[in-house]
Amino acid sequence: MDFAPEFLESSLGREFVAGGLGGVAGIISGYPLDTLRVRQQHSNAGSAFGILRNVVTKEGPAALYRGMGAPLASITFQNAMVFQINAVLSRAFDLSLSAKDPPSYKGVALGGFCTGALQSLLLTPVELVKIRLQLQNNVYAKLHHADAHEGPMSVAKSIFKTEGVKGMYRGLTITVLRDAPAHCLYFWTYEYMREQLHPGCRKSCQESLQTMMVAGGLAGVASWACCYPLDVVKTRLQAQSQSSLPKYSGIVDCFRKSVREEGYRVLWRGLGTAVARAFIVNGGLYLCLFNNGSLQAENAI
Repeated sequence: MDFAPEFLESSLGREFVAGGLGGVAGIISGYPLDTLRVRQQHSNAGSAFGILRNVVTKEGPAALYRGMGAPLASITFQNAMVFQINAVLSRAFDLSLSAKDPPSYKGVALGGFCTGALQSLLLTPVELVKIRLQLQNNVYAKLHHADAHEGPMSVAKSIFKTEGVKGMYRGLTITVLRDAPAHCLYFWTYEYMREQLHPGCRKSCQESLQTMMVAGGLAGVASWACCYPLDVVKTRLQAQSQSSLPKYSGIVDCFRKSVREEGYRVLWRGLGTAVARAFIVNGGLYLCLFNNGSLQAENAI
């Protein structure tokens, strides 16, 4: 769930490149924190610092970047799809607006909700492969009777072989339940905060880099806070392999067993790491977009 300002239809090529570069920069800079978040969610293995020390000591620093190839391969297309779809849907829900006016906050929220749901079709296989690799170590492989995978393609081939196409979409329902409200709140918060920080900028698109980064950071925090328990459940469900007996039979079962065994705090484990990563990732995205000049007054939706 990493976001950037909407791609604007009159400069698609430039924004496609800028969004791709920003997305790549965000993934590279924030990926170690993402690995720590996933490991925190998956098991009660201690604090982020304790997990970091354990990973670096036992598996080496490179383990923090394990599985990064999957999101790197999809981020450019994902950004282009998400923000172009959101740009169209935001207006589709409020057809009374003139072409010179920005979308209403209602349109932005509804557009974000639908965009998040559609994005899940692309994101679910990517995150499934990423999570399997992030959690991979000797203990995990032995526990699940699985061989160690060298990269995303190895994981994907294994899933196709044992579970078929359906296996690649394990966790689709929980991903939709997470991403639809998260995108809704993100886009609404971003648009609202940029206007509060720089009145009139929604129409002129002349906000400063500082405004973009602060609004994006707050939007990232809001979106993670609203969906985080669902993200914990998603991680645990997608970490399961059919090569061993699954611990959880579904979303509700995962909620119940996780809370019964570890308390309600388990649903928020790793939130601090996720929030810290959100600021780093958004900073990389917005800085790249700003420096590539993708936000111009004449490109306003």
